[in-house]
Amino acid sequence: MTKNSIHNLEAIVQQVRRDILRMVHACQSGHPGGSLGCAELLVGLYFELMQRNEHFDVNGEGEDLFFLSNGHISPVFYSVLARAGYFPISELATFRKLSSRLQGHPTTHEGLPGIRVASGSLGQGLSVAIGAAQAKRLNKDNHLVYVLMGDGELQEGQVWEAAMYASHNKMDNLIAIVDYNGAQIDGATNDVLSLGDLPHKWMAFGWKVVEVRRGNDVGSVIAGLRRAQSMTAEKAPIMVLLHTEMGNGVDFMMGSHKWHGVAPNDAQLESALRQNAETLGDY
Repeated sequence: MTKNSIHNLEAIVQQVRRDILRMVHACQSGHPGGSLGCAELLVGLYFELMQRNEHFDVNGEGEDLFFLSNGHISPVFYSVLARAGYFPISELATFRKLSSRLQGHPTTHEGLPGIRVASGSLGQGLSVAIGAAQAKRLNKDNHLVYVLMGDGELQEGQVWEAAMYASHNKMDNLIAIVDYNGAQIDGATNDVLSLGDLPHKWMAFGWKVVEVRRGNDVGSVIAGLRRAQSMTAEKAPIMVLLHTEMGNGVDFMMGSHKWHGVAPNDAQLESALRQNAETLGDY
């Protein structure tokens, strides 16, 4: 590790989980399941892997970019951005409140640092990321563009149009990531609309594929993404299939799609927080 030890990153992940739970509970609204499942990924990106400028600029010149396509998991995104210094940690207390910059789905009109695109209409993030990657090429900016999508999101047709476009244009400065938890709001993805052989499907579309089986282990996440980074400049976009557990870190949320978009009550919050000790200080 170059910036943080695994122990330090795990401590950040644990605090991020606490932030997610407290934010969603406070407004009794939001999406804790997928947020908890992606905590290791976003902490790994922002605290270890991405090259980021000290001061936020929406154009993102001279730095790596990240786009959240499945915008409903905004709690994990806001928590990581705040913990990484983009805006005050205390602002997390305003999540989904009237006049807050921290809307249920990220928006740009209030100028929240760290947010470069409004997201939440599923299927669009990959197209946005491709546009940003092409802009970096035109600007001779050698930094990378990352985008996260949900696996249920892959049922949107625009994703596959974008997939064809990226491979046709050899977008090798693009790393897309799928939160491969097998669950969506209505149940298992295999029951709603099966994704089939996902690794071979992406390879058939001309992408290089990295599969990370332990997507809730920080070390495994970082190793998988470093492998993806090593495959850039090979004339093909890269797809990382990240196997995660919805509701990871909270025993009664794991293994069920129920917690995709349900807030915990007081007793459930207390139980969940007991499972995730305060490491960096609550907001």
